[in-house]
Amino acid sequence: MAITDFFTPKQVEVFHTYKTKPFKIMILSGAVRSGKTFIDNVLFLNELKRVAELARLRGDKHPRFILAGATSGSIYNNVISELQTQFGLTLKPDFHNHYHLFGVDIVPVYTGSISGLSSARGFTSYGAYVNEASLANHEVFNEIQNRCSQPGSHIICDTNPDIPTHWLKLDFIDNKDPDSGIVSFNFTIDDNTFLDPGYVKSMKASKPKGMFYDRDILGLWVTGEGIVYQDFDAKQMVIDDDKIPEDLQYYCGVDWGFEHPNPILLLGDDDQGNTYVIRDYTKKHKFINYWVKIAQNLQGEFGRNLIFYADSARPDNVNEFQAAGINCINANKNVLPGIECVAQKMREGKFFVAKSCSQGLMNEIYQYAWDENTGQPLKENDVRHNDRLDALRYGIYSKNVKGGFIPWT
Repeated sequence: MAITDFFTPKQVEVFHTYKTKPFKIMILSGAVRSGKTFIDNVLFLNELKRVAELARLRGDKHPRFILAGATSGSIYNNVISELQTQFGLTLKPDFHNHYHLFGVDIVPVYTGSISGLSSARGFTSYGAYVNEASLANHEVFNEIQNRCSQPGSHIICDTNPDIPTHWLKLDFIDNKDPDSGIVSFNFTIDDNTFLDPGYVKSMKASKPKGMFYDRDILGLWVTGEGIVYQDFDAKQMVIDDDKIPEDLQYYCGVDWGFEHPNPILLLGDDDQGNTYVIRDYTKKHKFINYWVKIAQNLQGEFGRNLIFYADSARPDNVNEFQAAGINCINANKNVLPGIECVAQKMREGKFFVAKSCSQGLMNEIYQYAWDENTGQPLKENDVRHNDRLDALRYGIYSKNVKGGFIPWT
């Protein structure tokens, strides 16, 4: 069998560089599903074998190698479980949650927050594999770099793109100083020639315009520009109330407020994946008993099990809803994936708003813009609010993708 039976041309290029060119840090960045993590997992196994041989030649009976990721879950899902699926290798953690393969002690380091700094200190490593490097805390990444001081040590990273001013982009990927020993590769979705062409075609057609397409398809380090929901088309998406189908899967999104508006949005999904915004209950300066009554009225109309995906920032309000017999659970509030989920529905023409409740939502949509410095939506101020859009995102993302976190009992 030829190497091209296992690797894409881009992966062959990466593997050839790994085998033939000296480097200190290798970074693979780019599009989703482009083959970055697969080839990095292959390089990880090659690194462990190389380290084992280096340690044998040096008489080191306890060589260590860092396996880093945002969380223990991401390390397991992206690396450990994939090694078993792809190569039949089962790695079990020891008493210290370390892994062992080819005689090398694999030390997990959690990079998602500064608390991971302690796990990267106090030892010397023959190298590191950093998964999801753009999610790493900068100080933790620097400490990993400090630990890899053995002669011939390598640091291998994979990452999806972030904002163009991200430290990983500026300090490492864009660093062309030959003494830095940095090599980097950028992947697009087209680089994964093993993907089903229909899947690639669908991804390109359904990804929201702008930042999400540029990052997820082209693998570019870009920030958002202009209006967040560029695919919203009021002429097509705001429809007469009598055009809303019946017998939908009903649910609500809730963003708590008092000085700020407090919206409860009633949403409904049909069996074709269309989402309808049916009602908008938004008021300021209302206490929780007012919102309990609104929710109970909705329960009476749409059933006791109507789910309210609510902002977790007010657990007291969530508790009040639950104590009143309302099916209220914490929403998944992940911002960018949630925005992408809503934007994708708009892009696919599967998002509709009842005319009777459209004005407030449209006012927010047309003011909901990207902050080019952070890659996040602009923060609220006295004239720009996004309360309804938060409630919309909580409901749609939690219902359609990630679910809530508190089970209803």
